[in-house]
Amino acid sequence: MSDFDQSNFEIRCEWGVRGVEQLAPISDVVIIVDVLSFSTCVEIATSRGAIVFPYLWNHDTAETFAKLVDAELASKRGSHSLYSLSPTSLIEIPHGTRLVLPSPNGSTLSLATGTTPTLAGCLRNGRAVALAAMRYGQRIAVIPAGEKWQDGSLRPCLEDWVGAGAIISQLQGRWSPEAEMAVSAYCYAEPNLKCLLEQCGSGQELIGKGFAADVELAAELSVSNTVPTLCDRAYRCLSDSV
Repeated sequence: MSDFDQSNFEIRCEWGVRGVEQLAPISDVVIIVDVLSFSTCVEIATSRGAIVFPYLWNHDTAETFAKLVDAELASKRGSHSLYSLSPTSLIEIPHGTRLVLPSPNGSTLSLATGTTPTLAGCLRNGRAVALAAMRYGQRIAVIPAGEKWQDGSLRPCLEDWVGAGAIISQLQGRWSPEAEMAVSAYCYAEPNLKCLLEQCGSGQELIGKGFAADVELAAELSVSNTVPTLCDRAYRCLSDSV
C-alpha cells in the first residue's frame, strides 16, 4: 500500500502518468480526462462510429503502426492533414474510419493503464462516462492528464481539473480529498464554464493559434452519451440512453 494510492476511498483522482501508475493497478476502471484535445477528439470521433488507436507522441513508428492496423494517421494540430488533434477536424469523420491518434498526454496515459478497463472522459460526455464507469465496480480512478511545460514536466491545468470534477460529481462512493477538490473546482467553474476555458492558459494558447472553435466544442457540457472504451488498443463507442 502506498501513501498516495487513495485506497481508503472508492473514488480517486490523481494527475498524469504517475497517477495512472499509482491508481490503475488497484482500480476497477480508469477514466482519462484530457479536455481540450485528446478526450474530446476521441468522444467526437467515436460518436460518429470511428475507431481511435491512441499512440505515443513524436514516435517514429507511428506511421508504420498506422499501416499495420490499416488506419489513417492523425497529425499535430495546425497541420494540413485531414485529421489532427483538433477536435473540429473530426466533426465529419466517416463511420468506420480507423484513426491512429498520437498525443503527448491522453494517448500516453491510455497506453499506460495496462489491463484495467479504460474510458475517455471529457466535459461533453462526463455524465455518460460516469454512469458507465460505475458498472465496472466501486473503485474508480479519474486521471486529469494535464499538459506539459517546455521541459517535459507536468503542467496541471484548469480544464482537466474541472473535467475530472464534472465526472466525479456523478460518481457514487466515498471521494478522496483529491476527488473532492476536483468537484469543488467544477462546481465553481460550471456556471461560467465556456468563459473560464477561454480565459485559462490552455484556452488562451489555442485561441491565439486560431483554434477558438476547439475550445468552444470542448466546453459543451453533457451533450453526448458516447462512452469511448479502450478495447484491443483502440477506443470504440459504447452509448447509453441516460
